[in-house]
Amino acid sequence: MKRGKFEEGEATLRMKHVMEDSKQDPVAYRIKYTPHPHAGDAWCVYPTYDFTHCLCDSIENISHSLCTKEFQARRSSYYWLCNALDLYCPVQWEYGRLNLQYTVVSKRKIQKLIGGGIVADWDDPRLYTLTALRRRGIPPEAIHKFTAKVGVTMSQAILHPNLLDSCVRDELNNTATRVMAVLDPVKVVVENLADVQALEVEVLNIPHLPGKGAHKVFFDPSNLYIDASDFKEVAESGYRRLAPGQPVGLKHAGYVISHLRTEKDSSGSVAAVVVEAHRTEEVDKPKAFIQWVSRPVPSAVRLYYSLFLHPNPEDPAKVPNGFLSDISPNSMEVKSSAMVDETVLEAGPLTGFQFERIGYFCVDFDSTPQQMVFNRTVSLREDSGKS
Repeated sequence: MKRGKFEEGEATLRMKHVMEDSKQDPVAYRIKYTPHPHAGDAWCVYPTYDFTHCLCDSIENISHSLCTKEFQARRSSYYWLCNALDLYCPVQWEYGRLNLQYTVVSKRKIQKLIGGGIVADWDDPRLYTLTALRRRGIPPEAIHKFTAKVGVTMSQAILHPNLLDSCVRDELNNTATRVMAVLDPVKVVVENLADVQALEVEVLNIPHLPGKGAHKVFFDPSNLYIDASDFKEVAESGYRRLAPGQPVGLKHAGYVISHLRTEKDSSGSVAAVVVEAHRTEEVDKPKAFIQWVSRPVPSAVRLYYSLFLHPNPEDPAKVPNGFLSDISPNSMEVKSSAMVDETVLEAGPLTGFQFERIGYFCVDFDSTPQQMVFNRTVSLREDSGKS
């Protein structure tokens, strides 16, 4: 085998014993003509999980080897090899596997997603690997809280990701600095403040925790943008934001703006909204306050959704053609023209923020001096009253 006299699968080295499920002689070594990252192609026989797992645990003086229930049938193999070699034998203890809906956690299946170009790598934020959760901006404390809520049992658990999202919100609510951002910017022309200089406004980093400090935001009427979703030319029932005849407040700025007219480009899309502004104390309180940016950082904002269409993409009854046939075509949306307040400019990768009225986001490693990149960690709690 070592000399390369056999093809892959033609010969194996086995351990002589009978396992719990009556399977006999599990494989200890098999042939793989795959270059090793360190040894290159100098070696072509490699140990299996059944051979290496117990020996590594024993050599490293592991007291308890914790694994999920599918390894219960391998417990006798674990003990047999340690005893056969007269080595210290750790205790193997099994527990129920934790699964999440709308994803897969098997390494073999994730490898297929990567190999097929469906996700970029193991740290793609649409996955639930630890590296992917980290890149998405999920803090370790939220994962600890999530696992503590779920607990450790012998039963299989299949949970909706909403439970993890809730733990993430609870953590980031107390740690993420609030900043303003517009994902689909629309220019606002403030007609009656053309000669007003930019105003410096102090905004608390975390409003309910004043001790966390504050940052400066500049309100510049000559360079003002709001989100396209916060303006409608015709306000339907229940709509509370900017529309003809319906003013809206600008958060932190101390101004209320009222629509005067709409300017459109050659395609008929809204190019600018012309408004007049008045101090908040001079007019009636508006129905809503919206975020805005005046000194924006050009940004690409990645919005992530479920990677699969069905809660259990591995269920043959619901997905008869296999999990690869259940990929959602809309699992990621990129807002490439987004604008974020300059507060974020010096933030390093993985720094978390709350984009006010939008959700929690973190700086991605792909950020450059020309354009910052943000990954959505989790949306804000849904509030049906915020129309």
